[in-house]
Amino acid sequence: MQEFYISRTLEATILRAAAEFPAVVLVGPRQSGKTTLLKHLFGGERRLISLELPDVRLAAEQDPRTFLRLYSPPVILDEIQYAPILLPYIKERIDQNRHQSGQYILTGSQNILLMDRVSESLAGRAAVLKLFPLTCNEINDQPQRPFPWQTPEFLPTQEQKRNHWQQILRGSFPEIVSQPGRDIQLWYASYLQTYLERDIRLQREIGDLTRFQTFLRLLAFRVTQLLNLSDLAREVGSSVNTIKEWLSLLEANMQIFFMRPFARNLGKRLVKSPKVYFTDSGLLCYLLGLRDVHGLAAGPLSGAVFENYVIAEIYKRKMHQAEECLLYFWRTSSGQEVDLVIEDGHRLIPIEIKQTATPFPDLAKGLVAFKSLFAEQVTQSYLIHSGDQILPLGKDILAIPLSSL
Repeated sequence: MQEFYISRTLEATILRAAAEFPAVVLVGPRQSGKTTLLKHLFGGERRLISLELPDVRLAAEQDPRTFLRLYSPPVILDEIQYAPILLPYIKERIDQNRHQSGQYILTGSQNILLMDRVSESLAGRAAVLKLFPLTCNEINDQPQRPFPWQTPEFLPTQEQKRNHWQQILRGSFPEIVSQPGRDIQLWYASYLQTYLERDIRLQREIGDLTRFQTFLRLLAFRVTQLLNLSDLAREVGSSVNTIKEWLSLLEANMQIFFMRPFARNLGKRLVKSPKVYFTDSGLLCYLLGLRDVHGLAAGPLSGAVFENYVIAEIYKRKMHQAEECLLYFWRTSSGQEVDLVIEDGHRLIPIEIKQTATPFPDLAKGLVAFKSLFAEQVTQSYLIHSGDQILPLGKDILAIPLSSL
């Protein structure tokens, strides 16, 4: 029986990179589908060697040159962070035949350990790509579907008008999506424990796991808000430096990402604190204690979770398209704000995100204010909502449903 496979947006980019670079490094969170993707693309033409296995890892560490001769290119070395000693020897082999593309494909989950070694050893020799959990277009079998602002005509399809709250609650890890009957509470509890024990503790010594778990849950309650490190440190009971280190670990392991304020020198004082977002909505809901769709959709956190989902969706899709990801929020000291500003060349695309099925013009005040300041760069503004209708809310302002993504 053929293994169930969900097509990924990144496929074409990986194939192109393998045709142009001696090595390709594919990084991503655990369970994001890296190995499955590479088996699908290259399974018939190259061996896949997992360095997570203790005996394989030991062989690589004891005699790297012999190991690489035994597993000669083209080859996939899975979870390379378990044997980083191989990287300078991979460089040595690449330099013997520098113009041969696609020699090595490497994967890694522990980004913070891996990327420093890759930068040292494979600079100029490797394309580095990132794979996150599934996007909604990948789940809907439309991995190459463009954003609404990239095409003049867009309409939500029936397939996409599914209960988005159910999808937000369950999250987008391939194992969860492909197995609808899985107990997501048990899955995320296991994922969190494994992540803490096998990844974070391998990278930094964390003596008090309970405090770190408290930090994770308090951070989840701060999604879409300005991040105040002092307040967070005080509530966790740790120093600001410790909180900064833990945030760096989460970001490097691609569990969270930050959005910075959009700043242009127009005489207005813009806030400087970033906002934090989780790359997977299911993990966010688990950390928030949300256990069912009703509690999510009708609860006080629905707006923040909905906004996190939309922004993370755009972020993941741009990363899977290997595009420069210039996402910002806009907020002034006088309280004017826009949830998301996408910088696309000279063009700015402001987007407001509202958890409402009934969008109305007053919700677009921030978009109007932004357009008044950056009129020469803004041709169209958007309000993404949880309903089904595409509606004009003013001049060059369009309300579009989440399904339009």
